[in-house]
Amino acid sequence: MPTQNKYSGMDDTVSIYAQLQDELGLTISAAETLDALETIRVAELGKKGRITSMMKELGKLDGEARKTAGQGLNALKTQIALTIEQRKAELDQAALNARLMAERIDVSLPARPQNQGLIHPVSQTIDEIVAILGEMGFVVAEGPDVEDDWHNFTALNIPPDHPAREELDTFYLPGGGELGDKDEGENERHVLRTHTSPVQIRTMENQQPPIRIIVPGRTYRCDYDATHSPMFHQVEGLVVDKKTHMGHLKGCLIEFCRAFFGVEDLPVRFRPSYFPFTEPSAEVDIGCTREGGGLRIGHGDDWLEILGSGMINPKVLDNCGIDSTIYQGFAFGIGVERMAMLKYGIPDLRTFYESDLRWLRHYGFSALHTPSMVGGLER
Repeated sequence: MPTQNKYSGMDDTVSIYAQLQDELGLTISAAETLDALETIRVAELGKKGRITSMMKELGKLDGEARKTAGQGLNALKTQIALTIEQRKAELDQAALNARLMAERIDVSLPARPQNQGLIHPVSQTIDEIVAILGEMGFVVAEGPDVEDDWHNFTALNIPPDHPAREELDTFYLPGGGELGDKDEGENERHVLRTHTSPVQIRTMENQQPPIRIIVPGRTYRCDYDATHSPMFHQVEGLVVDKKTHMGHLKGCLIEFCRAFFGVEDLPVRFRPSYFPFTEPSAEVDIGCTREGGGLRIGHGDDWLEILGSGMINPKVLDNCGIDSTIYQGFAFGIGVERMAMLKYGIPDLRTFYESDLRWLRHYGFSALHTPSMVGGLER
């Protein structure tokens, strides 16, 4: 800080501050790193910095000299701070540019091989079924894999002596009582669900009509051969309202079958059958031919069963607290693995679960083109 005796003139004070500003400007511009710039800031503007010390010396000046020196010193301090900030911004930008150049991704590299990741046929088929039925207004519902006897059998009007209840056909679990709403006798038993129909029961118990759901998920039965597995997948559908009738069921499933197999004029027939939870019930068959030792869907005079369906039995509606004198509806069940085997020519169900990468490379699907309820069915 210039003293009063040495720098008492206004012109001398202004000249000294201008010279110091030029010197510091060059020093700041020459700083190559943020650390070097911070060192300059501390040396000039810090608590013990040169300009800060000069500010403290202003009290030693008198009158007009102190006023002139104070104005000049404040202007110097402001300008130096601004110059430091500008240089800091330049260094930050240079550092960012250097990082971008070092870390950039070369988008011209070839794409990863397709076999690095493929969609399993079960997942692909479920997505296709959900996409088709989703366009018809169905929404997805889910439920637990471990069920109580009430939701898995009794509420569905399956009698106590039905073969499906036999331990040779069904996986029962020890204990019970936690999941079920009923707490007497057989209703306390827990079971790995034998179909996804319990989700229909749970939906009807907790939601008033109209109801329009599809239920994809795993199911479990004691069976294992070329066409059966202890664990497999189903997609079941349920519609409940005041006006739905058998004609709606037929129209829905005919359109579904034709969309799924991609055959516009696919022959579809409904053959009378029996299920405890539907009345009337019908098996759904599609036209095919087996000439030449192979299976060709959509052509020929032969028929192939693919799913079961029917109008909801009034007893099921009453079991769920829905007035069967007012409401009615239909239900259907689709075996996912069976549909995949038919559509994609997979001869043995057991290969779905052998975790053979060679099999998956042959039957798998690209993860970039998956069907969905939003995007629809992509081919």
